[in-house]
Amino acid sequence: MAVYRKEARIDAPLSAVWEFHSRIDGLEALTPGFLGLTVDRITGPDGEPNPEVLETGSTIEMGLQPLGAGPRQRWIAEIREREREGDTAHFVDTMAEGPLPEWRHTHSFRADGDQTLLLDEVEYRLPGGRLGELAGPLGTLGFEPMFQYRHWKTKRLLE
Repeated sequence: MAVYRKEARIDAPLSAVWEFHSRIDGLEALTPGFLGLTVDRITGPDGEPNPEVLETGSTIEMGLQPLGAGPRQRWIAEIREREREGDTAHFVDTMAEGPLPEWRHTHSFRADGDQTLLLDEVEYRLPGGRLGELAGPLGTLGFEPMFQYRHWKTKRLLE
């Protein structure tokens, strides 16, 4: 699988950065408008609708229509792991349904004094079998603007 990584230093404490990324309004705020994101339904691990925090077992049903072109793509993300211990925290979401055969996004956070180091790591596989595998590294061309926006917006909202 191909891997994409992007790191940023946020001038805000771990608690604030972690809380912001743990809520659906954080996802909505961090998704660039050009992706045409709509959140259709959020379900908590016990089946409750619209949980306050995206705990392990939560699912998010979304639609994407990048640049408003083409058909709306359905995407279902599942929160697979979520843990905070001391000066570190992370959560992992995977694609249960969507345009890519595989997607695993690890959001890692580490306190550094009054700042937080934020690392996004995406392991993914593009469609198309062997051709998709060969083109995998090109996926970064699509991911870079999205994650650059996410980190810029995190800084703007929390610093």
